[in-house]
Amino acid sequence: MPPILFTIPLWIDLTAVAIGAIQGAMFAGRFTDRRFDLLGIAIIGVTVGLGGGLLRDILLGGVPAALQSNWYLPIAGGSALLGMLLQSLFNRLGPFIIALDAVTIGLFAALGTSKALAHGLPEIPSLFVGVITAVGGSALRDMMLNVPIAVMHVGSFYAMAAGFGSALLVVLFELHVDITIAAIACVIVTTVMRILAARYGWSLPEQRAIGSWPRWRRRVRPATLRRRRTHD
Repeated sequence: MPPILFTIPLWIDLTAVAIGAIQGAMFAGRFTDRRFDLLGIAIIGVTVGLGGGLLRDILLGGVPAALQSNWYLPIAGGSALLGMLLQSLFNRLGPFIIALDAVTIGLFAALGTSKALAHGLPEIPSLFVGVITAVGGSALRDMMLNVPIAVMHVGSFYAMAAGFGSALLVVLFELHVDITIAAIACVIVTTVMRILAARYGWSLPEQRAIGSWPRWRRRVRPATLRRRRTHD
């Protein structure tokens, strides 16, 4: 018997797409040296909102879900334009937007992982598909804008949060936990990790020259440095 696919109501899926599109428009608005017109912003919004799902369905060899409904493309494009027009308002709602974005990452990770499991993929590839679904839109956006890919940058915890959440879903699924409960756990873990990373500036070790081992760094406050120099 094939695994039961975790599903969410259409309106929640569309809300997640809209949040991703708004984030894409806000990201593009930071480039003061570039001027994007309405079409450019709409394309960026569609890419961020739908990119992860498109990559997921391509990897799984099916018709993308976004192309099987009339809702996804208009919602993504319209939300991106809304994000451009109301960017100053959304910037003031920064913490709230970050929290919604974290939930969105968790939802996409749960959907991607469970869909891969339902297609009969092994555990590790299913985890990989979940992470791609969660961060694929942001990666495609950065490639389009010709900037370093954020999910691969040392300051980003997107992929790690999605990876932990997807891994938890896979483990719970293998323990025969109900897929809905496993998916909810995935969303919660991904959301909490992403919010904490944004709050405390968590990051992965940076690349070092040959012969030196990457180490986790803890930020040292200037006052602490002055006290150290005084004692020295």
